[in-house]
Amino acid sequence: MLQELVLTKKDLFVPGAHTELRAQKNTKRSVSIVSGNLTTNERTETSGISARVYKNGVYGFSSNPEYSDASTREVVKAATHNAEFMDQHIQKGNVPLSNVSNGKESLRHQIVDTDQKEYIDFMKEMDQYIANKYPALKSRGISLRSDSMEKVLSTSDGYDAHIAIPRSYIYVTLDSETNSGTPIELFKVFGGFGGFQDHFTDPALLYPEIDQLYEQVMQKREGIYAEAGYKTVVLGGIMSGMLAHEAVGHTVEADLVAAGSVASSYLGKRVGSDLVNLVDFAHTAFGKQAPLPVYVDDEGTKATDATLIKDGILVGYMNSRESAARYGMEPCGNARAFSFSDEPLIRMRNTAVLPGKDKLEDIIASVDDGYYLLNSTNGQADITGEFMFGVCMGYEIKHGKLGRALLDTTISGVAFDMLKTVDMVSDDMTWSSSGFCGKKQPMPVGMGGPAVRCKIMIGGR
Repeated sequence: MLQELVLTKKDLFVPGAHTELRAQKNTKRSVSIVSGNLTTNERTETSGISARVYKNGVYGFSSNPEYSDASTREVVKAATHNAEFMDQHIQKGNVPLSNVSNGKESLRHQIVDTDQKEYIDFMKEMDQYIANKYPALKSRGISLRSDSMEKVLSTSDGYDAHIAIPRSYIYVTLDSETNSGTPIELFKVFGGFGGFQDHFTDPALLYPEIDQLYEQVMQKREGIYAEAGYKTVVLGGIMSGMLAHEAVGHTVEADLVAAGSVASSYLGKRVGSDLVNLVDFAHTAFGKQAPLPVYVDDEGTKATDATLIKDGILVGYMNSRESAARYGMEPCGNARAFSFSDEPLIRMRNTAVLPGKDKLEDIIASVDDGYYLLNSTNGQADITGEFMFGVCMGYEIKHGKLGRALLDTTISGVAFDMLKTVDMVSDDMTWSSSGFCGKKQPMPVGMGGPAVRCKIMIGGR
């Protein structure tokens, strides 16, 4: 684990400016097996130190891949010089940051390294199980990613913190084809926050869900194309979480609001039905640890939940200390940096649609002719709120009952228009957190939601 050297260097901070001094180490472990062949076996690490200084509305930044007493002094000196240089030439005047509380966040989690052989042996046993039980598959893939971010943060005003964010996931992909030769692929993600040993003790514990994944592949082999058009659909929790993050969440990040996102003109206005509530959780959700807990952000702001949509009304943005002062809001700890050489940007943490009161079976039973959409492959959205997502797993709904599986399709729409059609929300919750959000820098995030009934454009053959 990183030494807490930066916590002893506050004497280097220049008076009258806000300074952040951050040491950071990122690790990544990757292993992939495709149809029995080891195709990836990687270990990478990056580490270093950075300083950022805010003075009169401008920032100075500096980083160094060496973490030592000398490099600490160098980056603080360089960042201070850069801020003073920018201040002399831009002359914004006194532009204060939003006030935050002071304190110290001690290390809550440990990062435990695992030998590559342990990963490989575990995955080979999984692969052998699939190969023996399901020989008719066209191909199979098992991939592991175990990554971590460790940070030690010292600030002139705000929280000091020692933070560890370990994650470990295994992805299983099964491939087949229809009788006409159309490729069929489905995947399942196992794991979550924590180290490899926290989630993977015995490959056999994963076999029931692998069996279920195979059954879905076989159902999809006999699947149909959706009928294109504006349809009533039930979005499963993974799908509603994806839309919450991509189609809505990015539009309410305050830096994108300032850049002209659709949310810039909707604060205090209706963007969804009364059933729609959206929160970016900091570290705890519904009494349990959130998938990607953040206790202090990289500006030294103690992390709290950010309520974004309440009863269908847009009530807030996700902010940095600078944007919070601009919009008259409280910063909730959304400024995060991926690497030691990155500056903090406004990022989501655990963005979710809140559960409602309906039972999933009642929602499905209420649909006479529509679709139940469960999982997404990829997609895109922009700051206008327009989105398009691929759907890799779903079922038709006929007369309130699930029917045949769907072949790959797409959904599209405008987020705030779609949210206004939500008329049923389930009382359960599904989280996902295995990927990265891309916004200049990658960033691990969590997203989730209940099942929701809404209307949306769906693609056909």
